[in-house]
Amino acid sequence: MSQAVNVADLPLQQLEALRSQLEQETEFLTSSIQQLKLVQTKYVESKESLNKLSKDNAGKDVLVPLTSSMYVPGKLHDVEHVLIDVGTGYYVEKTVCEARNFFKRKVEFLTKQIEKVQPALQEKYTIKQAVIEMLNQKIQHISALNASQSGSAKA
Repeated sequence: MSQAVNVADLPLQQLEALRSQLEQETEFLTSSIQQLKLVQTKYVESKESLNKLSKDNAGKDVLVPLTSSMYVPGKLHDVEHVLIDVGTGYYVEKTVCEARNFFKRKVEFLTKQIEKVQPALQEKYTIKQAVIEMLNQKIQHISALNASQSGSAKA
């Protein structure tokens, strides 16, 4: 069970540690959203690429990627079936219609995951801003105290 803590009651060192932790958490969540969006984009592109598979394109020349920067010439033979990378080196043969549905489900799933992470990111960011504001106030207060103490010591 978590307990609410007033950041104004925390000492400077704990505020700094909390700010650092929140910074790491916001960076992690931001990175997670970026990765989810990157994968989502790849699924969208794959789904759109299925539109190029038609009976009219059967037998046409294509470039087959061997790596991200090396291709070999080939001929488009089967326009009814595709192999889909389902992860960890496994591929599944599907019809074009099944592949469209697969990519649609994946995009929807990733959209939901992004929608779940974004509020958490926003909440962490808001808390981090409050902690930073409190840190600045405490530092200004300490600086003002030190200035007044050194001024009264000179007198």
